[in-house]
Amino acid sequence: MVKIRLQRNGSKKAPFYHIVVADSRSPRDGKIIEQIGTYNPMTDPATIELNKEKVAEWIKNGAKPTDTVKALIEKAK
Repeated sequence: MVKIRLQRNGSKKAPFYHIVVADSRSPRDGKIIEQIGTYNPMTDPATIELNKEKVAEWIKNGAKPTDTVKALIEKAK
């Protein structure tokens, strides 16, 4: 099953996330299919950059966003 989820980057106590499409069986920071955006919770307000066309295309093709990513997609609209 393909999921749209967060991949953690950044240093200790300073997280930065890539929003990626990955197989649900791969580890959190493991192999990805495609990177479709970024999320930086350290800025005020938090910065969300998404390629909306790619998100729509992946969801149409059956990729399931996690709850957190679903909330970020709603915020980015």
